[in-house]
Amino acid sequence: MFELSTGMIRGLGTVVVFVAFIGLTLWVFNGKRGPEFAEARLLPFADEPQPDITEEPVTRSTRP
Repeated sequence: MFELSTGMIRGLGTVVVFVAFIGLTLWVFNGKRGPEFAEARLLPFADEPQPDITEEPVTRSTRP
């Protein structure tokens, strides 16, 4: 058998992280996930009250 040195463990850790990075990148930029990410992009605004569009907007005159 072979002995795992500190350098070998660090190298294997680097390979694992690199593979995870490539996998995550492919997952994020996959075209099938576009609508899912578009919906998630609007989540911070989900709790804001929606404006009532039935009322006329109030306008102010700029004339003295």
